[in-house]
Amino acid sequence: MLKTILIAVLLLFGAQSIYVMSQVGYWGIWVNNWTHPAGQQVFTDLIISLSLVMLWLWRDAQRNQRSVWPWLLVTLAAGSFGPLLYLLTAKKSKEAW
Repeated sequence: MLKTILIAVLLLFGAQSIYVMSQVGYWGIWVNNWTHPAGQQVFTDLIISLSLVMLWLWRDAQRNQRSVWPWLLVTLAAGSFGPLLYLLTAKKSKEAW
């Protein structure tokens, strides 16, 4: 059930991301966050949240003897895609959560 939810979230978020990038481009996503104080606050919150997620991801990968670097790099480049893919690729016997 958890994998089904993760796949649905990944597909929906992926579709939204493709649409947004088709409208403003990859860099447009970043630049648009700095044009208004509300965007700056949301972007700062995203940085804090994903930093905490990457810390969890690092520890979980060590505990489960997985390489953490691919997931950290994807998270830095593409945000929530990194943790979503990490959770989807977790072995069933060592489920990430």
